[in-house]
Amino acid sequence: MSNYREIVTKAVIGKAKKTSSSNFNLTPEERADTVLGCWVINNTFNGANNNGSVLITGSFDVNVWYSYDNDTKTAVSTKRFNYSDKMNVPLKNDTVLDNNSEIIVRSLKQPTVTNVDIKDGVVNLTIEKELGVEIVGNTKVKISVEDLDDDYEEIIDEEVDEEIDNVKEEYLDTEEVKDN
Repeated sequence: MSNYREIVTKAVIGKAKKTSSSNFNLTPEERADTVLGCWVINNTFNGANNNGSVLITGSFDVNVWYSYDNDTKTAVSTKRFNYSDKMNVPLKNDTVLDNNSEIIVRSLKQPTVTNVDIKDGVVNLTIEKELGVEIVGNTKVKISVEDLDDDYEEIIDEEVDEEIDNVKEEYLDTEEVKDN
């Protein structure tokens, strides 16, 4: 006969990823002629419950290496940008996102500059990133349980031989043992 039990455990109840592209502007101290390179560093982020969806807030630093003064000098300009992304993560088995749910955010693709141009001394950047979200919450697992008898094997000690009390005295003679 079998019956069922429910186990309450923590598990991933929702998982999604989102690629986003955003435009940012950076105004260097000097009027830039040419962008020689740009990179994004120090990407930090976290996720929070926002009325049933996940709100990811974060920031990163953008470094732009540029030339100025008719391409005779170079400089690097750095600026921190903030961002926020809202994700509606589909949840499994009619679960709900609540304050007890754990939200794990990962950067699946680091922010990267995909396009850059200069217009009237302002550097215009297009930055693309991909974030993944996992929501961990309580869920139930139903398992089949079989009622089994005690599955230990019983060991029975062997009976002691009664002949052991009838030992011949000649076998116990210690002198013969010493001669061998």
